[in-house]
Amino acid sequence: MDATTATLDPRTRAGWLLLGFALGGFLDGIVLHQILQWHHLLSGLADPAGSDLRFQIMADGLFHLLMYVLAVAGTVMLVAARAAGARPGTTTEILRLALTGFGVWHLVDAIVLHWLLGLHRIKMNSDMPLAWDLVWLVMFGIVPLLLVLVLPNRGGPARGASAALTGIVLLAGLAAGASPLFNGAATSVIVFRSGMEPAAMMRAVQAADARLEWVDASGTIWAVDRVSWRGLVALHARGALIVGTTPVISGCLAWTDTAGADNNPNPQQAIPVSL
Repeated sequence: MDATTATLDPRTRAGWLLLGFALGGFLDGIVLHQILQWHHLLSGLADPAGSDLRFQIMADGLFHLLMYVLAVAGTVMLVAARAAGARPGTTTEILRLALTGFGVWHLVDAIVLHWLLGLHRIKMNSDMPLAWDLVWLVMFGIVPLLLVLVLPNRGGPARGASAALTGIVLLAGLAAGASPLFNGAATSVIVFRSGMEPAAMMRAVQAADARLEWVDASGTIWAVDRVSWRGLVALHARGALIVGTTPVISGCLAWTDTAGADNNPNPQQAIPVSL
């Protein structure tokens, strides 16, 4: 049997489907949660959870961790299939499987998370949330699935397709984390370790030459004006667990809207402090 017509190994199919599914989740998390800040994963929950910034960021992080685990699982399946001598698939086959997974994620997101569970909507503060849901679903759910149907059957063995898709995942994560520093983010969000005295936190902020903007009700999340690289080191040396302008690690915090947007803490839950 010709190598290009042999049936794909089930692990190869599942691997590319999982990678496409994870890429769909990463796109939503990076673009909607972090860059556009239209919603968090659990923005639809009632208060106090719905307006608890720390809880919402943790939920977003767990969501990204799940997508990461799915991407790793897909990669493991592909490696296992390749090690067993299975046919790697043509470019067209890989694109069909990855686009299917990508589109299915957006179907699941819209039908289950938006409409059945009500965990969030695409644009939470919109007067027409259903319209935004449908536009996003068509663009990133229906269109990819239609592309699967119209892709030509021809296509030789894929060269570097796995590396390309894996590279997209890695670059997306790096861009989400590092871009606030290069995009002129005006505010940095700092999470201090539990048990620190307010005076010690203030000394850390002063050592970073940062201007304090507000402190949340728990007293452990502080927002300051943009932190320099030197200030970043000073904050971590003095008890900061996460600083919003730290590349990669805290990209989600770096994109957090601290100006009192609908999806963030209510003004009553933030304690404004001035130096």
